[in-house]
Amino acid sequence: MSRRINGMIIYKTEAEVALMKQSATLVSKTLTAVANVLQPGMTTLEIDKLCAEFVQDHKAIPSFYNYRGYPHHICASVNDVVVHGFPDNVPLKEGDIVSIDMGVILNGWHGDHAYTFILGEVSEEILRLVKVTKESLYKGIEKAIAGNRVGDISYAIQEHTERRNGYGVVRELVGHGLGRSLHEDPQVPNYGKRGDGKKMKENMVLAIEPMINMGTKDVYTESDGWTVKTRDGKPSVHFEHDVCVKRNKALILSDYSIIEAAEQANPHLNTSYYTAAVAAQ
Repeated sequence: MSRRINGMIIYKTEAEVALMKQSATLVSKTLTAVANVLQPGMTTLEIDKLCAEFVQDHKAIPSFYNYRGYPHHICASVNDVVVHGFPDNVPLKEGDIVSIDMGVILNGWHGDHAYTFILGEVSEEILRLVKVTKESLYKGIEKAIAGNRVGDISYAIQEHTERRNGYGVVRELVGHGLGRSLHEDPQVPNYGKRGDGKKMKENMVLAIEPMINMGTKDVYTESDGWTVKTRDGKPSVHFEHDVCVKRNKALILSDYSIIEAAEQANPHLNTSYYTAAVAAQ
């Protein structure tokens, strides 16, 4: 869940980082449960129910529910919905791309990340958009090391998606710090200049989340006050990891490997973009 925020940077202890890894991993396990069953004909409300029950069964709290009035447990953003899509009763269909963004509170600490799934056959254009967006997440994470600045993450994501591949990088919504609150400083835009922004120090925890559009960067928010869609109706992709800044290499707290294993085992999900995307990890 992406929001602009104001506040101060809160650095974590090693013990707190370990607790945050548990929270982030629970989100990953929940998204893995989605990857196990996701198929055409399901509705995003069914996914919402699955996620809520999975989190509660693991003695945690779905953190999006009632957050600033948000009425669901997950954000389910389909096709031209960028982020914050409301789960609904519309059956998913072959060719849909579905981004699930969700958070939990476990032992007082937040985990918050997102993954985009492809249902069945899609065009090469969409496969490339998903691949490049996922790659850009890891290019941003490579810069999340102590001594760098937040703008180094932003630049790396924008360079790979917008400058090299011509995609639209959403400006209105950004990544963010994470901890006992769902949104902490600093903000982590997906566009910017190298050397700009806050200097990163060890044990700063960030939710890095490229939101990349196939066409224009321009978006609008529907009348529900939450659902953000592309202005031109073209698809958008969203990936997000929870990351702890370290001295030489960022520590990724969330776990895509278990989601990917379930995704590859599900015949309804398309993973043909993996070759280059996984190599980027």
